[in-house]
Amino acid sequence: MMKFGFDIDDTLIRLREHAFHIYQRKLNQQVDIEKFHQLERVEIHELFSLNEQEGKQMWEDSLEEIYFTDCPIYPGALETVLQLEELGHEIYYITARPKLHGEQTKAWLRQNEFPVLDSHFFYGMKDNEKMEIIQGLDLDYYVDDKPTVLDTLTKTNTKLLIKDQSYNRNKKSFARIIDWHDFLQNKL
Repeated sequence: MMKFGFDIDDTLIRLREHAFHIYQRKLNQQVDIEKFHQLERVEIHELFSLNEQEGKQMWEDSLEEIYFTDCPIYPGALETVLQLEELGHEIYYITARPKLHGEQTKAWLRQNEFPVLDSHFFYGMKDNEKMEIIQGLDLDYYVDDKPTVLDTLTKTNTKLLIKDQSYNRNKKSFARIIDWHDFLQNKL
């Protein structure tokens, strides 16, 4: 039995792309999806000609809708997690989502059939604080989309994988997940 840890946003679910479509609707702007797929940073507001402050406000004003509506799951992500659980592995979720949204996030995951144990769900920390939780759990594998998070874990025994995103393609030092359907065959 092994321990697998997963970030949620932009690792298991397409949160930024979901937010992109919400921004298009709310701002009544049509932006080419290819521009989104070429972004070299996590934040998406620049695509809508919003400055940092306006982008932060737009994100905060849209957070409930972004987090808890019909955000798509990456193809194969749910199946991968379910198969790992079926094989007897422990599944952990470590997300930097705010404490205010933790319990609702857990409920959303369960509604979408992700196997979630209360004792295996961690939230409300900053990205840089994930390291302490991951180290304390002594995970065998951890998957995240943010290189800055993974960089804090390079001296651990945890096998680190990065979920492919336009903003992390310059990071070559981690095994990369492009398609969740390939995860079990190629990463274990």
